[in-house]
Amino acid sequence: MNYQEILAKYADKPGGMIEAFHAIQEELNYLPEEVIIEAAKVFNKPTAQAYGVATFYSMFSTAKRGKYVIRICESAPCHVAGAAEVVAALEKELGVKMGESTADGLFSLEFTECVGQCQATPVITINGEPYLDVAPAQISGIIAAYK
Repeated sequence: MNYQEILAKYADKPGGMIEAFHAIQEELNYLPEEVIIEAAKVFNKPTAQAYGVATFYSMFSTAKRGKYVIRICESAPCHVAGAAEVVAALEKELGVKMGESTADGLFSLEFTECVGQCQATPVITINGEPYLDVAPAQISGIIAAYK
């Protein structure tokens, strides 16, 4: 993937930096420092402003992440429904803590705010795909589908 080509594709569009960051993150699963610096040049913005865009929006990550980003909702309904037990099952299954990635680069664990599925809590998403009413006993099977 040539990130310069992606940046150039969005250079003349209003809001193009955000769209370019989405496209690049779709490919890499994060925004490397060199991408942010180059985006500042392409969009004729200060580097600090490009970093501001990359770090303000929760959907962007400037840290390298696994191929599959597993997010668990930490809102009140999920918390009450047992999200902490699901977190413990995820950490045990993957051998990493929340905010970390597996050594093989396959999985990253992150918290997220409400994903709009409060009728079926707790909720996890894997690369945006929601899993509803998740119980700790289901985690092994869910993870196995991505290995």
